[in-house]
Amino acid sequence: MSTSCDPAVPATVSDMAAAMNARHEVQRRAALDVFERAIGFDLPDQVRSVGMMPYYRELTRNEGPVCLIDGRQAIMLGSNNYLGLTTHPAVREAAARAVLEDGPSLTGSRLLNGTTTAHTALERKVAEFFGREDALVFTTGYQANIGVMTAFASPETTVVLDRHCHASILDGVRAARAQVECFPHNDVAALDQLLDRLVEQGPCMVMVDGLYSMEGDIAPLPGIAETCRRHGVRLVVDEAHALGVLGATGHGTEEHFGCPGLADLLTGTFSKSLASIGGWVAGSARVIDWMRFFGRSMVFSASMPPAQIAAASTALDLLRAEPWRVTRVNENGQTWREGLVRAGFVVGNSVSPIVPVTVGDDFTCLIVGKALLDAGVYVNPVVYPAVPRDKAMLRTSVMATHEPHHLATALEILETVGRKVGLLKG
Repeated sequence: MSTSCDPAVPATVSDMAAAMNARHEVQRRAALDVFERAIGFDLPDQVRSVGMMPYYRELTRNEGPVCLIDGRQAIMLGSNNYLGLTTHPAVREAAARAVLEDGPSLTGSRLLNGTTTAHTALERKVAEFFGREDALVFTTGYQANIGVMTAFASPETTVVLDRHCHASILDGVRAARAQVECFPHNDVAALDQLLDRLVEQGPCMVMVDGLYSMEGDIAPLPGIAETCRRHGVRLVVDEAHALGVLGATGHGTEEHFGCPGLADLLTGTFSKSLASIGGWVAGSARVIDWMRFFGRSMVFSASMPPAQIAAASTALDLLRAEPWRVTRVNENGQTWREGLVRAGFVVGNSVSPIVPVTVGDDFTCLIVGKALLDAGVYVNPVVYPAVPRDKAMLRTSVMATHEPHHLATALEILETVGRKVGLLKG
């Protein structure tokens, strides 16, 4: 593993920063030719030309706590593989067996020819896991949130979101042509005031993330649920990052607070802790059955393939059989977070295995990301417009399968790079 930590700054970095600001303005400009903005969008070429493109990197192998990229190993701190199950032999064997027995695709939607006994078995398993009457499995987690919104929201509905909710939720609201209102992140009092005004105007629903994917903090779910009940509105909670991470046995945000049944609907994905791809929604039987017929991303999308069903089902079995993975990922998260704080990094309000490292300037963030990768640590630089201007950060996340030496080495490299670019003093 390479250990070079010298973050060489390209000579054209100031020009690139100016170009980035200019290109953001170009993106907003109206044009008669719908391709005009795309044709003039050369910022990616500029970033690639100095070797600083942090996105769409080609991994040769993603082996869990380490990956292989550009012919060398790097410690993987940029994955949502929280429980390390993507490399578990049982998961891989189940997926391979499903392909050989049932083929690579079902070539149709769930509504028509794409529902199998494996789908319904997984739905029963998900429903039982979360203590709900029924569940519905989608082809992606993104589609699960689109399905909820298109099934239950309409132009007459106002959907109230935490300002930091996942983009798939906002896209679902747009697909449903519903009204949207946002409240400040995790601010229950602001939600209360907003609902005071909105419930008099028409039907409302509230949706929040249980565990926020960038900040690594947790929704104050008991307060949010009580506020929703008091105002008579339904609450939906996206457990994409909470499943397998929060709660003593990985059952998510409700288990974390010791309050089962707080949400009217739960949504999530198999693509993080459960080593597959696909989405799910869990709730009461009548509500789930309505979604079978009125969730547009259910009705008009091809079915989740057999291999992904098998992988997700096996991973869920392993989560229940091996709760030590939940304990371990949170212990690793605490070790990593505390090490970063001791070193002097700013990590916000993270209380989970997701730990953001505040950088500030977009191009400094890209420089740090490249220097870390060159030195053998893979992280995710996050820049505007994914975060506000001057709020760029490194999104880091740990796994249950990281060993102490992985985290110690990564911390040492990050400290060295941080001092060289001025994030740390000394």
